[in-house]
Amino acid sequence: MKELRYRSVFDIIGPVMIGPSSSHTAGAARIGKIVRSIFGEQPDSVDIYLYESFAKTYRGHGTDIALVGGLLGMEPDDPRLADSLKIAYDTGMEVLFVPKGEKAEHPNSVKMVLAKGKRKLSVTGISIGGGNIQISELNGFKISLSMGTPTLIIVHQDVPGMIAKVTNILSDASANIGTMTVTRESKGENAIMIIEVDDPPTRPTIDKLKQVSNVDSVNYFD
Repeated sequence: MKELRYRSVFDIIGPVMIGPSSSHTAGAARIGKIVRSIFGEQPDSVDIYLYESFAKTYRGHGTDIALVGGLLGMEPDDPRLADSLKIAYDTGMEVLFVPKGEKAEHPNSVKMVLAKGKRKLSVTGISIGGGNIQISELNGFKISLSMGTPTLIIVHQDVPGMIAKVTNILSDASANIGTMTVTRESKGENAIMIIEVDDPPTRPTIDKLKQVSNVDSVNYFD
């Protein structure tokens, strides 16, 4: 039998959140917030494709308000979560929920397609229980991010030398890169680096990354 490992007691008792379900609300809110961070700003519109369990119970279990709350930058325990759909409407973010009938790689799966002007981003997230999540697809590329290890998400312009500039800063800080995913919308447009490192980066390191020319945003998750 596969050994189960927990990083803390919170992996066992679950997160602080607005109920009723850690998978359907806390996990969904975390997916929404991380997708917002990857995009780098609030989108004008988002199409939300729900699969299996999410598709069947997204209204009754609050998955819809949790996903949208996350896209608005809310934490799972944010008291405004219950009003997220109204807040999204008031701020001009159009949301379309599309329950899908086909099977997915996990029962609690959601694909979000965000748009703002000419910018578009597609991300698939999975809520695996206890508020824990995985990101499994980014702009059509299969990836595997548990977001349980120190992770940097850097949105930048697609210009020569960006990868070298970022990795040089991390090297100078003695940060060891575990995995790195780089994708772009098209040549010369917006691009994204998702970097998992062995240890949490220091605040000065994150500040240096933010100061790199053509970097739009730097977000850190652990």
